[in-house]
Amino acid sequence: QVQVVESGGGPVHAGDSLRLSCVVSGRTFGSYDMGWFRQAPGKEREFVIAINWSGGTTSYADSVKGRFTISRDNAKNTVDLQMTSLMPEDTAVYYCAARPHYSGSYSDQNLYTYWGQGTQVTVSS
Repeated sequence: QVQVVESGGGPVHAGDSLRLSCVVSGRTFGSYDMGWFRQAPGKEREFVIAINWSGGTTSYADSVKGRFTISRDNAKNTVDLQMTSLMPEDTAVYYCAARPHYSGSYSDQNLYTYWGQGTQVTVSS
């Protein structure tokens, strides 16, 4: 059974940086595309950023371009989300998700099979 576990959330101030990490159990991590999604209070869950199985392709939501980056280490079964210049509107529960590699849309959360429980990021002004 594949387990996805996020860590690294917490309270920060506007302008700060924060790094979220996600570890995926199992021996097939290297074949998964990985994505980060977030859900703010009272809003639907939305796509943030994704990286394909090899790390050669990334996809970003417009709202985070230039501020967030994603990286992965297939030897360690981890994917990291580096967030900089955080803003109060980045406040949300951040979810890590995995799917067997697929060449289609990275932003469609319905295409992701495995999800973590989420980690809270709170950005104060």
